Amino acid sequence: MMSRFSSHPGRCLLLLLALGAAGTASAKTQINALFMSQAAYSESDVRAMTSDFEKANPDVSVNLEFVPYEALHDKIVAARGAGSNGYDVVLFDDMWPAEFGKFNMLKDVSGQITAEEKAQVFDGAWSTVTWNDKQWGMPWILDTKYLYYNKAMLEKAGIKAPPTTWQQVMEQSKILKDKGIVKYPLVWSWSQAEALVCDYTTLVSAWGGQFYKDGKLNFSDPASVSAVTYMKTSLDQGVSNPNSREYLEEDVRKVFSNGDAAFALNWTYMYNMANDAKQSKIAGQVGVVPAPSEKPGAVAAMNGSMGLGVTHASSHPDQAWQYVRYLTSQPVQNKYARLSLPIWKSSYDDPAVQKGQESLIAAAKPALNVMLMRPITADYSRLSNTLQQQLQQVLQGQQTPESAMQAVTKSAKRLH
Repeated sequence: MMSRFSSHPGRCLLLLLALGAAGTASAKTQINALFMSQAAYSESDVRAMTSDFEKANPDVSVNLEFVPYEALHDKIVAARGAGSNGYDVVLFDDMWPAEFGKFNMLKDVSGQITAEEKAQVFDGAWSTVTWNDKQWGMPWILDTKYLYYNKAMLEKAGIKAPPTTWQQVMEQSKILKDKGIVKYPLVWSWSQAEALVCDYTTLVSAWGGQFYKDGKLNFSDPASVSAVTYMKTSLDQGVSNPNSREYLEEDVRKVFSNGDAAFALNWTYMYNMANDAKQSKIAGQVGVVPAPSEKPGAVAAMNGSMGLGVTHASSHPDQAWQYVRYLTSQPVQNKYARLSLPIWKSSYDDPAVQKGQESLIAAAKPALNVMLMRPITADYSRLSNTLQQQLQQVLQGQQTPESAMQAVTKSAKRLH
């Protein structure tokens, strides 16, 4: 007996095509990836990169989720037990591998990174993803904070060159204020958040400080106290915008781009955004130098880099690693080097990467070699919260720099 379909070849063909399409659809692997929605690469950049990855890997689809940086850590931790509904790829800050490694939250990928690759990437980038001599992902955002300045304001004040020490920042700020060029020359991201710790760490680097003494966490050394004293003094002398105590990085960018500050400490991403006439009143007047040091001829920097890792609970670790490898590859990073500079050393000599941001590249080269890591501990979140609270108390005039830093040191001892 003939099949019902054998007398209808067209219907048979349609059925086969439908079955084939269903087979293709079921073969497609979906991975879930978590990113942050501020600074460094923009959400549109990440979506564009991901779209290109999916075109090159049609068997993989990526479900993207973006959250504010402040929610990123807790989102990753909360998703630990989510199984197949959790994340396969996560963006993580450079202080978190100690915690994530301790609690088996990320895959150790040390064996999948060659010695040749290691040599091609900045050491500061590798420190972002390394804990206990193992790599827990690939570095992706290689970042530090730079000192941005308004060229037109400095010129109007008769200032011939940007500052090279923080003392000069203070002196030039006073000149700008006294001449009525700008009410508050300095703007910072000093809200009670991780941004505050980043600005503080930059200043600790400037005074030559470290966060360890005899192998123990210590925040009471002269460099740390000097950093906090400088922050409070700049407020007391009326050169730092008092609203800085409520600002995050995007607030700093908007104030600076609006022409309401002469100096700002911020990440790489601000350079091209502040130079974009569509979203900035000072396009073409943006200068950038490494964060100053109090040591003549030196520069300061803190490590604000981030990595991409594959979660230990991922149901699709191979595809997740494939995606991480794609996003962190040199061609992709070079293509999207306007908001975040590549981790690859040779990229900085690439004319396509340099074009239009030569001064940013010039500032990056010395800064990326001296980045101070924030204190590394498996209980970083608790330490950071304490540090934020104590710094805020100083900035609000409720504590002295000395007493606040002693309180942080005392709290840090309990973490060991």
